Amino acid sequence: MKALELKFPPVAQSLIVAAGMWLIARYLPALSFDIPARRSLVVLFFCLGGIVAVPAIAAFRSAETTVDPRDPEKATRLVVAGIYRYSRNPMYLGLLFLLISWAFYLSNLVAFAGVPLFVLAMNRLQIQPEEAAMEAKFGDEFRAYRESVRRWL
Repeated sequence: MKALELKFPPVAQSLIVAAGMWLIARYLPALSFDIPARRSLVVLFFCLGGIVAVPAIAAFRSAETTVDPRDPEKATRLVVAGIYRYSRNPMYLGLLFLLISWAFYLSNLVAFAGVPLFVLAMNRLQIQPEEAAMEAKFGDEFRAYRESVRRWL
């Protein structure tokens, strides 16, 4: 797994998972089901994705640090304000909310498995290596931040 760390941008990872969810829904239609208020749930989680991710990206831009997660050593500042007071990874949380929205849209039992799969992949392939790089670069400041703010929510 080490060879895959920081190799695939999180947006690409989410698109791969979304495509897999769609394929499952398409080829296993017997596992589809009706969800009350489906449209409302799709819209809710889609909007939550934007509400969480857009300010996170803006905070990185405002801090003039890289938003490219493949090379965390290029970070120039540790961003801890705004939405980052509630989640250490709001950009990834935004992608997660979009995948939840997609799962509700597809309304397929097995397609929902893509959601925890994305979390596991992100934790292992992206977040853990990023956090190791942030700890090496920012030391005690990052350790204090990690102790006070949850990884996802």
